[in-house]
Amino acid sequence: MVAEQLGLEGMPQRLYACTPSRLNTWLDCPRRYRMTYLDRPAPPKGPAWAHNSVGAGVHNALAAWWRLPERERTVEAAGSLLARGWLTDGFRDDAQSAEWRERARAMVERYVARLDPADEPLGVERTVSTRTDRIAVSGRVDRLDARGPELVIVDYKTGRHVLTPDDARGSLQLALYATAAARVLRRPCRRVELHHLPSGEVAVWEHTDESLRRHLRRAEQIAAEAAEADEAYRERRGSPAVPRPRPGEGAAVDHAPYDEMFPPRPGNRCSWCDFARHCPEGLQAAPRKEPWAALPAE
Repeated sequence: MVAEQLGLEGMPQRLYACTPSRLNTWLDCPRRYRMTYLDRPAPPKGPAWAHNSVGAGVHNALAAWWRLPERERTVEAAGSLLARGWLTDGFRDDAQSAEWRERARAMVERYVARLDPADEPLGVERTVSTRTDRIAVSGRVDRLDARGPELVIVDYKTGRHVLTPDDARGSLQLALYATAAARVLRRPCRRVELHHLPSGEVAVWEHTDESLRRHLRRAEQIAAEAAEADEAYRERRGSPAVPRPRPGEGAAVDHAPYDEMFPPRPGNRCSWCDFARHCPEGLQAAPRKEPWAALPAE
């Protein structure tokens, strides 16, 4: 008697593992998504950006400040941490780097002067994660505060644009962080805050359970599209008809076999794309910016 072969019906669906950044990259440009997360070796990126160096320096200094013993959390300590950990990538020259080191130092010191060193956060650079029956999402929160019985997501921003409550409300990243933090720590988390250090402004949004569910459903929809494209990429990549780059040839990738699955979305953002030089449509859509062009104005 021949045993009947079992089918796959009823088997659990494979979870799509992701971060908010991965989901947002798919939304912004599927081609950039492919080059960031799927192509191996990945195409070489363009030059580093000075504004990313500023952002990383500020984030690192604030994280290190909270890790100091409480008695050492002074304004001067925050400035020293910024200076010691300063990154010089992307600046026009040493003079511009030095100027921005001092501006960033002042920025951090102004911000820390408004903080209570004894108001210990629940987490600094803390990883939170959650899952549904479709996705497993994780990310790292800049700061997780406990205010009364509830948790608050705090995200530091150093860009040129002052942010609004609408930016906080519409942030998929912050909503997913809030959902994950609530599930991990079993405490309500509905408030999300964007702390804009250059201006000192704080953009706040108070989510409802329903608005958080809407963001989670949106994340699942984005993930479903990306997961389908990922699987098609793996199948196409394994086909002999699609040439694979030889070791050391990661920069030269023929987009044609993948354009249907990962179409470019050319626009003004292409000026800032790390992979612009590998994308003819992106190069035509917007001129390449200088690595220091996004530094905030005075």
